[in-house]
Order: sequence, then C-alpha cells, then structure tokens
Amino acid sequence: MRRRGRDHGQATVELVALLPLIAALLLAGWQAVAAGRTWWLAASAARAGARAAQVGGDPRAAARLAVPGAVRARVRVREQGARVTVRLPVLSVLGGRRLGTATVAAGVSRP
Repeated sequence: MRRRGRDHGQATVELVALLPLIAALLLAGWQAVAAGRTWWLAASAARAGARAAQVGGDPRAAARLAVPGAVRARVRVREQGARVTVRLPVLSVLGGRRLGTATVAAGVSRP
C-alpha cells in the first residue's frame, strides 16, 4: 500500500530543483572537453612545426596543416630556430567567446 501524505510529489520537486545544477555540470564538462581539445590541437601543431623546422621545411605551414580546417584561421605560429610556439584561442561552447589562449612550444634537439 502506498502512503499519500504531505510528501507526495516531493521527488519531482527535488528533481526540478536540481535540473539547473545538472545542466551547469554538464555544460562545465563540455567546456572542459572543448578546452582540452584546443590544448591537444595546439600541442600537435607545435610538434608538427618543430619537426618541419628540423628537416628544413616551413614550420608555419606544417603547424597550420596539423589542425582541422575550421581552426586554421585562428592558429598563431612563432618560430625561433628549431623551437615553434603555437597559440590557439580557447573558445566558449556557448557563444564562441574567447576564454583564454592555449600556448604550446615544441622543439627538437639537434645532435
């Protein structure tokens, strides 16, 4: 037998109260994944640029080719000998505002 008393529907009310918190946590997780991807892309581009510099290629072109087409326009590459620094903006998942910059440097040692 089910009791129907003053707490009837309380679970529904609690769930509705928690929905904004659940949504905020999901959004924060999504943003963390997007920021991590940006750092990973910047690191991959920096490594590709450093490899190109090591073999006498164009580090800027190599770094830009290492990222997907939609991101290439936002990549900033600076080279200092065999050391390549890549800067890529970290964008918000809501609205695309810039939250910061992922800056990664890579270089290769010469024998």
